[in-house]
Amino acid sequence: MSVLNTRTLTLDRHAAGRRLHAFYVLTKPRVNTLIVFCAVIGMFLAVPDGLPDPKSVIFATLGIAFVAGAAAAMNCLIEAHIDARMARTRHRPLPRGELAPAETLLFAGVLGGTGLTVLYQWVNPLTMWLTLATFVGYAVVYTVLLKPRTPQNIVIGGASGAMPPVLGWAAVTGEVSADALLLFLIIFAWTPPHFWALALYRSADYARAGLPMLPVTHGPEFTRLSVLLYTCILFGVTLLPFATRMSGPLYLVCAIALGVGFLRHAWRLYAHYSDAFARRTFRFSILYLFLLFAALLADHYLPF
Repeated sequence: MSVLNTRTLTLDRHAAGRRLHAFYVLTKPRVNTLIVFCAVIGMFLAVPDGLPDPKSVIFATLGIAFVAGAAAAMNCLIEAHIDARMARTRHRPLPRGELAPAETLLFAGVLGGTGLTVLYQWVNPLTMWLTLATFVGYAVVYTVLLKPRTPQNIVIGGASGAMPPVLGWAAVTGEVSADALLLFLIIFAWTPPHFWALALYRSADYARAGLPMLPVTHGPEFTRLSVLLYTCILFGVTLLPFATRMSGPLYLVCAIALGVGFLRHAWRLYAHYSDAFARRTFRFSILYLFLLFAALLADHYLPF
């Protein structure tokens, strides 16, 4: 093989690698990881004693991850013109011209279709239909209808983001119980303070993009108060699993400790605001949800 052919092959491989990475970025892998984590926790909590069926866990995890990735790709496609105007998102594949809209649509269709097929064939139809509804809720109801029209977009649209543990629960039981809805309620209450902390230090971005996020329409002080109030609601909601005997003392201690930590962040954000602390609060909120659900899992299995 000549030097020229070797160099061409190397360049082709690099180009292919960049394209694969661009498709990977479309799925918003960091967000997707938290979605799948909460879904898997729901699978384990749904089994009163022992472990869920490994086959159900594997196929449900794959199916939910694929559909979540497809929903993220559709969000990137629909909001490509908005992403191009925002510093936080202008480096995504579509604004940079790394991928074309048609191939993004094809990618989302294949990924989502594969995920729904896996759920229908190897999990159960209920999980497939609930996951499809979640996809529509995020990619259409939230992205197309709510986000550009109302500052309450994240509150109403948060229902889609709160579905993963319900999907996991349905995957191993074939039903949606009251306990599954409690997990839904926790994430539903968590979403506004989590997202509004981000919106506070990115408000100029959202204003430039013409999106009616709460700091843009109602101002930063109102948003900071909303973060504090919703964090208080979240604190109360996270005590419900113990109150209903879904969980025990270990979870209660962790929920109170984590809740106090979140309340401290929310109060400081309200009383002594800075962009740096808003960013810190946003990052803490992600860790908070991860640890809270990990505590639910630990409490489920440890004999305390």
